[in-house]
Amino acid sequence: MAEDQATRYPLLLVPGMLGFVRLGFYPYWFGIVKALRRGGAQVYPVMVSAMHSTEVRGEQLLAAIDEILRETGAQKVNLIGHSHGALTSRYVAARHPERVASVTSVAGPNHGSELADYLERRFPLGSFGNGVLNVVLGVSVWLLGLLETGYRGPRLPMDIDASHMSLTTRGVEQFNRQYPQGLPQTWGGQGEELVNGVRYYSWSGTLQPGRSNKGSNRFDGSNLTCRLFAHAFAHEREQCDGMVGRYSSHLGTVIGSDYPLDHFDIVNQHFGMVGKGADPVGLFMQHAGRLKASGL
Repeated sequence: MAEDQATRYPLLLVPGMLGFVRLGFYPYWFGIVKALRRGGAQVYPVMVSAMHSTEVRGEQLLAAIDEILRETGAQKVNLIGHSHGALTSRYVAARHPERVASVTSVAGPNHGSELADYLERRFPLGSFGNGVLNVVLGVSVWLLGLLETGYRGPRLPMDIDASHMSLTTRGVEQFNRQYPQGLPQTWGGQGEELVNGVRYYSWSGTLQPGRSNKGSNRFDGSNLTCRLFAHAFAHEREQCDGMVGRYSSHLGTVIGSDYPLDHFDIVNQHFGMVGKGADPVGLFMQHAGRLKASGL
């Protein structure tokens, strides 16, 4: 059997907001875990609070890392975080670099999300709209917990307002002042790849008429959702995936930030229905090979 993705250290996949491991038989990382394991990688989709601050989620991730290190005997892990999972992974790597070989941000809001900023303006804390939105999100988290079959640990706490603040430009600016590892020095540039022994990488996508809205995405309602959310963007208008801006996603070595992928496509959601010519699973396979070639 080919071992092209057999990295030295285990791969931990960290989900974003409203994330899960598996709902019934349906995984968050659709087709990705199976493909990586076929390539010889040790892969662990982990669970953190579906909605909470980056710091709380980071402490939960740290506990999961310690458990996996004990289980495998490995000295470090490779962290791959989608969306808020990227910030969560960055927190752990900054606080405990000795346990992390690499951090890879996949559509991570490393400079904040303009969508989160829009929602903060539209539904300010304490407003009626904010209350309604929190109820809807709270019910969503409850349903996810009810359907979750891939996580059997203790019940994880929820704080919707803290989660939202962690994703705003203002919240991420505060986070970045404490944990700047891998951030570009100039807007749209690349960051330092190796910091405190941890390698940093990123990739992301953008909505591209004629590509990201074609193929199977014609039948995927989440692509329409991303196209609607994209109207909230001003600074990175026409340069976003519907939830995160292209240049806001940059961290460390930027593998690419203009793949024809919306915010859900990039983790092969939903049911692998993606735009014309897109190959999100292939990006994960190539990256595992990249990590292996780097001795990670």
